[in-house]
Amino acid sequence: MKQIYSEIIQFRGSHYDFGYIQGKQIRGSLVVKNRKRAWKLRRPRFTVNTAETKNILMKFAPGIWEELEGLHDALEEPMEEILRDFGGYRIETEPSGCSVFTDKNYMVRNYDYHPKTYEGRYSFFQPSDVGFAVIGPQQRVTGRMDGMNEKGLVMGYNSIHRKKPGDGFICHMIGRMILETCTNVEDALSLLKEIPHRHSFSYILLDKKEETYIVEASPRSVEVRQSRACTNHFEIQKDENKRFLDDSFSRLNAMINQKDQATDVYKAFRIMNDTDKGVFSKEYKNWAGTIHTSAYLPKEKKAWFALGGNQEPIIFDFDEWLQGVDILTERIHGQVDTNLKFAHMD
Repeated sequence: MKQIYSEIIQFRGSHYDFGYIQGKQIRGSLVVKNRKRAWKLRRPRFTVNTAETKNILMKFAPGIWEELEGLHDALEEPMEEILRDFGGYRIETEPSGCSVFTDKNYMVRNYDYHPKTYEGRYSFFQPSDVGFAVIGPQQRVTGRMDGMNEKGLVMGYNSIHRKKPGDGFICHMIGRMILETCTNVEDALSLLKEIPHRHSFSYILLDKKEETYIVEASPRSVEVRQSRACTNHFEIQKDENKRFLDDSFSRLNAMINQKDQATDVYKAFRIMNDTDKGVFSKEYKNWAGTIHTSAYLPKEKKAWFALGGNQEPIIFDFDEWLQGVDILTERIHGQVDTNLKFAHMD
């Protein structure tokens, strides 16, 4: 077992200042050093145009561009490198897993990926300039793997594939944009139909109205369906699916077969986080091991979080934080059944 942690980042203020303070936090960190080392080993297979990226971010989420400017000034690196590492537009992501289960009052989500990509940052951000306050784990600083905003909109995503990429945004930046700019599921559906998509992902949405929507988004089409469980394949755009889906269907069936036992959010959390229930994955070497389990309760505005399997969640009262009460905990601790290295620790 490997002992791991996530830092808790809390900030109220402008996007630029949030970017700047985070740039100071990560400057010289293992996250930055490991990313630079990775680019020395393999050159990026994509190019990032600064003017194009700025124009499209200013259209959909201008605050995030200001955050990137803050990162740029704090890290003192060329803007092209800032956009390559943190911009979320026209860049590549690696394959991953993930499972999501919902009910009318909650969403529970397993984030399945490779440890070397995990940056261990869980943030509370209340902007003073534009956009909604958001709670959730970060990906590449500016992105969100899953999360909830101050309006009670909840989002998680699942990977489908990376073939035939388009000129668009990648998953964690899309997740951030949804949470920061959308009031409810209807807004999120409109945004997902309008923005360009780099890869194929399912975006799972829930708000206080109690209905879950799954958006099958690819560079070629966006379709919407309803279900309480989602893994790593499309149900409508089946031509977009990978050839081998046994693991995806296995986790989906495990959730469906146990749904009657999920009589409350804690029991649903146990189905997802316990390592013997068929949903939690230990396929870390295959880029599909469960690193964290999140739960969100939009009506209560509470967020649950655990690192690794068979864990008791830490529970955050987001509504209380929005009223100015800071979180006293500085780190979330957990353990993962792997010897692989984590980006922020090794």
